[in-house]
Amino acid sequence: MNAHDTFLARHSFIEMTARERARALLDAGTYRELLGPFDRLESPWLAMQNIVCQSDDGAVIARGTLGGEPAVIAAIEPAFQGGSIGEVSGAKIAAALELALGEFETGRAIRPVILFETGGVRLQEANLGLAAIAEIQAAIVALRRHVPVVGVIGGMVGCFGGMSLAAALCTELVMTRQARLGMNGPEVIEQEAGIEELDAGDRRLIWSMIGGEERVAVGLADTLVEDDTAQVRDAVLAAFARGVPARHRSEDVDGFIERLARVDPSAIDPDTLRALWNQTGGSQR
Repeated sequence: MNAHDTFLARHSFIEMTARERARALLDAGTYRELLGPFDRLESPWLAMQNIVCQSDDGAVIARGTLGGEPAVIAAIEPAFQGGSIGEVSGAKIAAALELALGEFETGRAIRPVILFETGGVRLQEANLGLAAIAEIQAAIVALRRHVPVVGVIGGMVGCFGGMSLAAALCTELVMTRQARLGMNGPEVIEQEAGIEELDAGDRRLIWSMIGGEERVAVGLADTLVEDDTAQVRDAVLAAFARGVPARHRSEDVDGFIERLARVDPSAIDPDTLRALWNQTGGSQR
């Protein structure tokens, strides 16, 4: 198969909904949704602000098998409120991870996957969303002692805000080239600091700073894949095959402090960041 045929054979991961992504990653015929749309677990706060609710609050929780092993997938729907996390959607994700933790505590193994596609906390629910994100983060840390917690950032929304911290706590992160990862989104930085600080419309600049290729190159993510569902699934399976590392990325506090001490804010660019990472040890794996 030549390069052209290979491209045509790809099945886009980015173009899928959250529900389709979860179904595509699980073994064929094993998908089962928990607290789905017919349970009508909606946000109690959005309607008060004249915002149309969604009956799953933008979070899909699915059980099934992945590579023949029991799995749970929490997938965020970017088409609803930009994938923002509110009280209900956050509680669903945290509960799914706590469910997985409970499985291990009773002697049963399960593979947890989080499909990130979110701008962070839902502003309309503010502190409630932040509390839910904190619960998600705590559940990831508790669970990753037993099993890799694998995160996937597809695109085009990316992963920002408090959920970028949740992604950073994952054992391994898989990113497409189109994905972005950062604490604050480019639009927010431009709005708060001005276009002189960052031009959010400069796509080449933005992706060179926080895109999937750059984040993998500087060790903030682990595996770069093309926008192909099969590649994403293979990368997730490979992450579980590697098992729990001796030390998680987020535990390398001294290493990150050392790298930050070497950064000259007046002369930093993507290439110097890559060089800096290579000088100071790079990935924990």
